[in-house]
Formats: sequence, structure tokens, C-alpha cells
Amino acid sequence: MYRGTKEIQEKGKVDWFIIAMYFVFIVLGWFNIYAASFDLENAVSMFDFSGRAGMQLVWMGTSLMLAFVLIKIDISFYETYAFIAYIIGIGLLVVTLIVAREINGSRSWLIMGPIRLQPAEFMKFIIALMLAKIFNAYNFRLMERKSMLVVLSLILLPLILVILQSETGTALVYLSLIFVLYREGLPGGILFVGIAAILYFILAIRFSDMQLGMLSIGEIISVVLIIIFAAAMVWNYMKRREVTFIILGLALTVSAVALIMHFFNLQVNLGLMALIALGLVSIYLGYLALRFWKKVYLYILLFVIGSFAFIESSEYVFTDVLQPHQQMRIKVTLGMEQDLRGSGYHVGQSKIAIGSGGMFGKGFLNGTQTKLKYVPEQDTDFIFCTIGEEWGFAGSTLILVLFAIFILRLIVLAERQTTTFGRVYGYGVVSIFLFHLLVNIGMVIGIMPVIGIPLPFFSYGGSSLWGFTILLFIFLRIDKGRKRI
Repeated sequence: MYRGTKEIQEKGKVDWFIIAMYFVFIVLGWFNIYAASFDLENAVSMFDFSGRAGMQLVWMGTSLMLAFVLIKIDISFYETYAFIAYIIGIGLLVVTLIVAREINGSRSWLIMGPIRLQPAEFMKFIIALMLAKIFNAYNFRLMERKSMLVVLSLILLPLILVILQSETGTALVYLSLIFVLYREGLPGGILFVGIAAILYFILAIRFSDMQLGMLSIGEIISVVLIIIFAAAMVWNYMKRREVTFIILGLALTVSAVALIMHFFNLQVNLGLMALIALGLVSIYLGYLALRFWKKVYLYILLFVIGSFAFIESSEYVFTDVLQPHQQMRIKVTLGMEQDLRGSGYHVGQSKIAIGSGGMFGKGFLNGTQTKLKYVPEQDTDFIFCTIGEEWGFAGSTLILVLFAIFILRLIVLAERQTTTFGRVYGYGVVSIFLFHLLVNIGMVIGIMPVIGIPLPFFSYGGSSLWGFTILLFIFLRIDKGRKRI
């Protein structure tokens, strides 16, 4: 049973502000695709279908038709057929994994004559719809074990299938939906654990070659962070100031002993001292859990133990699980390697292109780095470097400001929904667009690993533009029907 409203008359208007921004984005994207794919020796018109810009114009036209159809469909259709769409999407991912041939290192494209489709792109809005349907179910409670298992399964199943296709970037987009769960009641502590894990991984890998006794510098810094996090958790959840001070005091005492040993010219194994401090904190948390029989102390203890186990497994995952090209991309991002002719070539050339644009850019079609094809994938994943070179800092900032306004407006629309279905789907849309924006811009300017995801509405590609259009206009249709009598 669902909190549906099929028989209730709908009232409301489509949000023309978002539609206007959509038009602005796809037109600006079209101009930049033409600039990025422009060939000095064999120049073709923007309207020539043999060129990238001409084909993008086709995708734009079909996307507009899709948008018109999506706005006209009855709002109940999306909730009613979300499960069927999910099953079809999973089926297409499986078929793609079996029959697709390898293109640029991944097997994610279904090729049918002149048409190439990437089912993983369409799974973004399908997963968001399915989550909205599940959350809108009668008496649904996210934090119940069964409910959480269902929600995680809905996200992880397509994620695993896409990873098997070697499309890690798209798989990570699915994980961005964790922010939807956070909005709907997922404890902030779980989100914090995820952020802490990323921080541990970066520290453990970045400073893995610098050993100080039993641990590397990265591991020692991570241990210090674990102790600080544990103290902060006690302060936040238990409001026990004395316990917080004791945890920090144990760590400081061990540090003082290490300094005294160093002062008397005694050999100090900093790695061992860090382990001793962590062990003392763990023993103390275990004592508190047993004495006061408080689950919070037990959870904090498990966080401490789990954090250290994660740190120790990070190097194994990095060296034995990740592929060599993935390792190199992370090393380049973290500044461990330069590799300007290999994995770092894309980012290196992209930085040169963006930097050469200066404040106001070189002008339309005047970018030398992009016109001479120094930047690979410059009309798809690295389209932002064309913006930076030809529009400069001012133009790049304008695009980012427009995207910020776009995201904020979507949040406003999501918050004003009168149904759980609309709100959850709305935040799914926000999460996906925001993740694409942050990661794409981040990898182009070199602060994130290159994982190959497009810039919404700007990157060349039919599957990408269709996927983003469907994602957005389903939400606009839901928002249009939010006022009911």
C-alpha cells in the first residue's frame, strides 16, 4: 500500500526557471562541444551532422522531445512503473556486461547499428525513482534492518554490475545517493564514518613510504585522528567531559613519554608508541562499555578498532585490488607521481589549457591547446578545459555560479514537495547533479582522480544528455503535480 494520490486532482505549474537554465546549459554546451571538436584543417559547420556539434544538435532535439513527453505523462506513472523500470535496467546492465565490446577500457556500451547507448547512464534516474517508491511505501522506516537492507541492495546491485563493466566513475555516482538517505533520517555518524574512511585511505597511501618504526607516517597521523575522533564522539553523544579529557590525556601521556625518551637520547619507536596510545584508549572504552553497559561506548570502541583495521587494509587494497592505471591516477592526484606522459597527461594538459585562458580567455575557437588536440577527451569528460581556455577565469566562474544557482533551486523544489516520493526523488536528482559537477570539475583541475564522468549538459554524448534530461524532467513533472486538492 502506498501513500499515492492517483485519484486526487493536480494543480500547479512547471518551474520555468529550471527549464530556462536547462536551455542555457545545453546551448552553451553545444557551443563548447563545437569549439572542443573544431578541426583547423577540416573545419565543418556547427550544423553539419558529420561533426560532433552536429550530432549533439540531434541529441538536443531528441532530448527536447523527451522533455515534452515526460512533462505530459501522468504523475502516478512514475511511481507505478518504477519497479518495472528497475528490473529492465538491471537486465540491460547484465546484457551489456555479456555482449558489449571493450571501448576505451570499459564494456558499457550497447551498439545497435549507428546508435550507441550506455544503460548505466539511465540507471541513475531509475535508482532514484525506485528509492522514492520504496520510501513512499506505507509505514516505511529507514533505520529498520529490513528496510535498510532493501535500500542498500537497490543501490549496490547496479553498482556492482557497473563496476564489472569497468565504469568506476558511474558506479560512484550511484553512491552519491547516500545523501538522500541522510536527508531521510540516516544518522550523521554513518556519513562521518564514510568521510573518515576516505581521509584514512588518503593518509595511509600518500605517506606509506615514510616509515617511523612499526608504522608509516600516514598510519601514525591516522591513529592520532582516530583518538581525536573517539574523544569527539564521547563529547557529542555522551556529554561526558571527564571521559573526553581522559581519552585525550592517555594519548598525551604516551606522547610525553616519547618526548622524554627522545630527550635522554633513548631510541623511540613512534609507530609502537602510537599503537600503545590506541591500545590504551581502546581498553578504556571497553571498560566504560562494561561498567556502564552503554551501547554508545561499545559503538565508539568498534569505530576505533574498525578504523585501524581499515587503515591497515588500505595498502593491500591499493596494491592488490586496484588496477595499475587506477593506482597511477590516485598517485598523480595525491602528488606521489608526475607521469606527465601517462596517467597524468590528461590533467597536465588540462591545467595548461585552463591556465592559458587567463582572466577573460582567448575567445571562441581561439584556444590553442584544445584546437591542437593536446587535451584528450576534451569534448566529453574534459569539456571544462575548453571553457577555461576560451572563456577564461571569468567565464569559468560564471558557469560555476550558474550551476550553483541550478543546484540550490533544485533543493528548494525538493523541499517544497508534499509527498515523500517527490522529496526523495528530488534529493536524488540533487545528489546526482552535484556529484557530477564536483567530481568532473575536480578531476579537470587535478584535485580528484580521473574517473571519467561527464559535465551535465556540456559533455558530448547522447546517452549522457538523455539521461540528465530524463532525470531532470521527471522531477519537474512531479513538482508540477505537487499541489493537490
